[in-house]
Amino acid sequence: MFSKAESKKLRQQFWTSFGIVFRRKWVLYNTGIKELQLKFTFHRKFAQVSIDVLDEDPLIRAYYFEKLLSLKNILLSEYLPEAIFDEAYELPEGKVISRVYVQLDNVSIHNRNQWPEAMKFLNDNMEKMEDFFMEYKDLFR
Repeated sequence: MFSKAESKKLRQQFWTSFGIVFRRKWVLYNTGIKELQLKFTFHRKFAQVSIDVLDEDPLIRAYYFEKLLSLKNILLSEYLPEAIFDEAYELPEGKVISRVYVQLDNVSIHNRNQWPEAMKFLNDNMEKMEDFFMEYKDLFR
């Protein structure tokens, strides 16, 4: 087990290394649509790339998630065939969001030997997620 301080240091080292290996400005929070964010997640059990619908109002979340669902066939066939659509995704802190994501299981941010695999997964899939988002961004405005 790692202490909180050790775990925090490893996370910082991973994301710093990721930024050095894959020098690129990602869209992430700068989608231009306050309810939508593209996100990297890497924990002790999995790595994930997602589009998150973040609004406290379930009607607004449902509105944006329906738009994502309307593009499901395109996302699956042209960009990310493994994408999972989850209208009620619960975050570790208990908050419920809507999320469309791809996930690499059985990798841990605490295992440096798995970092190259996770970095490649995160980079490759975020490129595809960003391409999809940029192509269809106007549908969310």
